Amino acid sequence: MRTAVFSTKSYDKEFFEKANTDHAHEFVYFESSLKDKTVQLAEGFDAVCVFVNDTLSKEVIESLAKIGIKLIVLRCAGFNNVDIEAACKNSIKVLRVPAYSPTSVAEHAVALILTLNRKTHKAYNRVREGNFSIERLTGFELSGKTVGIIGTGRIGSAFARIMNGFGCSILAYDKHQHKTLEDMGVCYCSLNELFKHSDIISLHCPLTPETHHLINKESLSLMKKGVMLINTSRGKLIDTEAIIKSLKDGQLGYFGADVYEQEENLFFKDLSEIIILDDKISRLMTFPNVLFTAHQAFFTDVALTEIAQTTLQNLSDFEKGEINVQNQVCIDMIK
Repeated sequence: MRTAVFSTKSYDKEFFEKANTDHAHEFVYFESSLKDKTVQLAEGFDAVCVFVNDTLSKEVIESLAKIGIKLIVLRCAGFNNVDIEAACKNSIKVLRVPAYSPTSVAEHAVALILTLNRKTHKAYNRVREGNFSIERLTGFELSGKTVGIIGTGRIGSAFARIMNGFGCSILAYDKHQHKTLEDMGVCYCSLNELFKHSDIISLHCPLTPETHHLINKESLSLMKKGVMLINTSRGKLIDTEAIIKSLKDGQLGYFGADVYEQEENLFFKDLSEIIILDDKISRLMTFPNVLFTAHQAFFTDVALTEIAQTTLQNLSDFEKGEINVQNQVCIDMIK
């Protein structure tokens, strides 16, 4: 299948070409993201392959339909950047990679916790400069702490198992409770109870209208003073202004994130030589108890291999009229 691949990085091309030895697809790689100004690049193709920061609005999807695109393949699990209703109305199928390596994201969440807690990033910089002082690098032991997990799907479950290994007590909130986690000692509770009793809170839920700004002024006020908040899920789960105020007030003790509300203007780009105009993230990065990574939680060899293989299989299945329904995004999933 002739496919236009948008927002391409070197690693996308590397892993796609490796996976394509088992298929016979034709890829044309574009570094630019897919949006209203670049949609014409997809003319002459059968499908488009996109990532998290591509914008597939109603207008973009209508333009794709006009130039004959019948398939959108997402090389990610999330689909909040795609107008699914518009895709359905224009008879464009949307296929994704529902799970590529839950452990990769879960382990990155743990890395953020350990780095913020034991301040290894600060220690690294000090030692590099010949400063071997350990003043102001005090951390805390994870063993015995209460960890709250919001969302216990594949990633949340993997995270729960890791934190259980540290000797943490685990609270969880999810509409669907998992007996295997309960058997492990995970206690499901209400969101308010989780907010009130957790020393560390980690977000592993999808972005929906219901979860938009789940972390806000009100929810932050329910949390323990000095709580650690980790987000490796979606940036818009968090009200950034509320986070800034909570950090200034000392209510929020630590904040670690691999995602950001307005990341499409920042992440996956080298902006080191220009002035960043986003005042919110610039303010956040001035706090000593804040740690950002640029949407790299998924970024392991295992995950990249699985993403490429599943994406190419989605293309092959569509070609043969044998769509894997588990990978298809349908209108019911956004209601």
